[in-house]
Amino acid sequence: MDPPSPARPIERLPEYVERVLETVAEIPAGRVVTYGQLARLLGSGGARTVGTVLARYGSDVPWWRVVRAGGHPPSGLQLPAREQYLREGTPLLGTGLGEYRIDMSRARWDPNDAG
Repeated sequence: MDPPSPARPIERLPEYVERVLETVAEIPAGRVVTYGQLARLLGSGGARTVGTVLARYGSDVPWWRVVRAGGHPPSGLQLPAREQYLREGTPLLGTGLGEYRIDMSRARWDPNDAG
């Protein structure tokens, strides 16, 4: 087995990626935004673009705090997200058969809202 190659200098991420990650890092515990809401906050991109950024680069930020429009957790990540929601006290609504979604009326984060 070959030894690991020398570390390459870390390249700066594209500005949009950095903005998405910085904004997600600001979302308080127990609160969420939708993919589309995050794109609107940033003033560019769309829900799918935000989702792609989080899928590729979001492992070091609280990715579970960005949810689908109906309050459902990220696709394929329902179980690990649920653990985080329970730990943070995020308000959840059951939808039967063990499924759940976020209570958006109580958990939606608006950075422009002082409350």
